Amino acid sequence: MAEGPTIFPASFKTFSQKAETAVSIALGQYLTASNAIRQALATYLHLAGIETGYGYFAPNVPGSYRLVFELHYPDGRVEYELPSVSGAAAGLRIASLLDTIGRTPYEVLREHLVKTLARSVWREHPEVQTVRAVFGSIRLPTVSQFEHGQRESSEFLYAYDFSIQNEPPEPKDR
Repeated sequence: MAEGPTIFPASFKTFSQKAETAVSIALGQYLTASNAIRQALATYLHLAGIETGYGYFAPNVPGSYRLVFELHYPDGRVEYELPSVSGAAAGLRIASLLDTIGRTPYEVLREHLVKTLARSVWREHPEVQTVRAVFGSIRLPTVSQFEHGQRESSEFLYAYDFSIQNEPPEPKDR
């Protein structure tokens, strides 16, 4: 409510800003990142799955993200692949993961998450020499633009290049 338009009257904005400050203090968000209390609270929130809130149903629903893997083979061939899932529930999880990656302000963490997804693609295509992961946001047209034939577009955000030579060997099953 403090960040933008809602169904509530504008008079709620001041109250919601004060409430947001109080909640931030209660959650330890003003403590240093190395503070044990803040780390314990953050761990609990992540384990319980409540750190992300209910953004899907909020009036300010975040944009969606897309991840495309560009697979480069030794013979010069290039193929493109999207992250694949086995069912609808897994599809929701991957969409949520992509939203998390898109909102992550820490480059190293963002790259690590994308690299983890790239490894799963690599397992399916072991002959691939390098993988380029291209991460972008999906921009949906307004109703008026849609009525005039405009469809979704993508905006480039990040690209990561991974090669098998830079990877430690996978542990072998015993």
